[in-house]
Amino acid sequence: MHRQPIPKRGSVFFEMKLKDNFHRIIDYLRISVTDRCNLRCRYCMPEAGIPSMGHGSIMRYEEILRVARVAVGLGIRKIRVTGGEPLVRRGITEFMRQVIQLPGLRELTLTTNGVLLEEKAQELYDLGVRRINVSLDTLTREKFAHITRRDLLMTVMNGIQKASEVGFYPIKINVVAIRGFNDDEILDFARITEKHPLHVRFIEYMPIGDGMAWSADCSISAEEIRSVIQRYRPLEPVAHYNSDGPAQMFAFVGAAGRVGFISSLSNSFCNSCNRLRLTADGKLRNCLFSDEETDLLALLRSSATDEQVAEMLTRCIRSKPANHLIHTGRIRTCHRSMSSIGG
Repeated sequence: MHRQPIPKRGSVFFEMKLKDNFHRIIDYLRISVTDRCNLRCRYCMPEAGIPSMGHGSIMRYEEILRVARVAVGLGIRKIRVTGGEPLVRRGITEFMRQVIQLPGLRELTLTTNGVLLEEKAQELYDLGVRRINVSLDTLTREKFAHITRRDLLMTVMNGIQKASEVGFYPIKINVVAIRGFNDDEILDFARITEKHPLHVRFIEYMPIGDGMAWSADCSISAEEIRSVIQRYRPLEPVAHYNSDGPAQMFAFVGAAGRVGFISSLSNSFCNSCNRLRLTADGKLRNCLFSDEETDLLALLRSSATDEQVAEMLTRCIRSKPANHLIHTGRIRTCHRSMSSIGG
């Protein structure tokens, strides 16, 4: 196997930059390690789950690690591990330990539903992960059981508490705002930040997945969510950091945490998109809402060199569209489920 070294001058890395055809720097890779999940969220998958991709179709850890190494050599500086639920895959922490040791990688983060977080938090922190995102759409046990089809709210809350105790910061709570389901909890979520150093981020409900019960009437704009909170207490804008991603961040005066808004539909942030996605079955996606994919796994299993892998990554980035084209006269739906793309 030909290894592609990262250029060095002595012990100092050159800063390599991957750019697409619209001059956006692509330095963020989201890697889905599994399509499996221990929840059955209604906006993500049917009650019976989705058909398994099959063991032979899922990327092996050594294949993912090879892609990550080549990508970092090209200029990727941040990797996020996602699923499905990434913590359900056997050997996940050892895999993450190897990823975080890649020369040139600045940060490894994780998105989880929190069910296994209490069990895994200390081990994840010890291997060097410092920031995590937890998907949580309700603070009510009955609603949680309804939308996830699992009665595990307290398990998730215990996981968040454990993560805070071991030192993760910030812990981002991602809330998909759905009219008629959790719009009456907007203030409850926002008020958490008054006393706890959590970043609660409201995400507009997006049209992802065939057969999912999405409708425009269920989506709540970030502006409307913010106006609800502002009627309770004024929100002040706070400094934006690269780690905030596309979220617009605010805080109550004197609060321990922050409130964020991700306006994927109402005010897209495509002009600053810096990410590339790798699905669990080895497909490269340069846009969440595009159904165009590049089969990287087939290349990996054809005895390709690292140079060929790098070329495929580069071509995928160069073909990244200017925007997601959700609004093209009608709402455009991404046909893959979020669990198979990677959250």
